[in-house]
Amino acid sequence: MSWIFLFFAGLFEIGWAIGLKYTDGFTRLVPTVLTVASMIVSVTLLGLALKALPVGTAYAVWTGIGTVGTALLGIWLLGEPATAIRLACIALIVCGIMGLKFAA
Repeated sequence: MSWIFLFFAGLFEIGWAIGLKYTDGFTRLVPTVLTVASMIVSVTLLGLALKALPVGTAYAVWTGIGTVGTALLGIWLLGEPATAIRLACIALIVCGIMGLKFAA
């Protein structure tokens, strides 16, 4: 169950990271409220996951999910560049996340 909590915590981290872009410097109410709510859910789920998972592994996986998801959505939604080196680095992060999951 802890890995499920951690997975969803990572998804909500993606939500708040992307949400920050849409808050326009916290000047837009609805995106700001949704972003803050996503932050709270993300950290709460991370805390629940930490009941059973090692902190180093859980934190690395949480930030890794957030990093990969945010980078991919940045490419897809925000028109950020999808260069070969950038995609290769994202793939390395995914390999690291998988390695931590299997080592835990």
